[in-house]
Amino acid sequence: MRLLLDECIDRRFARELSCHFVRTVPQMGWATIKNGRLLRLAKKEFDVFVTVDRNLSFQQNLPKIDLAVALLQAKSNRLEDLQPLAIPLLAALDNMKPGKVVVIS
Repeated sequence: MRLLLDECIDRRFARELSCHFVRTVPQMGWATIKNGRLLRLAKKEFDVFVTVDRNLSFQQNLPKIDLAVALLQAKSNRLEDLQPLAIPLLAALDNMKPGKVVVIS
């Protein structure tokens, strides 16, 4: 599966997901792009967008964008707070559908 990590997620979190193809928004050269355009770019190359942005589903029409979104709910976006969510995220990936948000907590 092809995963794109939002720029607000510590890039080292990608190591926790090494069984998949993982890139970060900055690695793709998309660091300054706003969410709407970012998601449209992402859907062309990725299956899942991974973020901690709880407002994303309110700000964007995700069913129209047709990209699965994994929303990580952690105490903060620091690596040590995100690492416990790696296993639940990996378990949820097989059931993720484009246009839907899956909350991982």
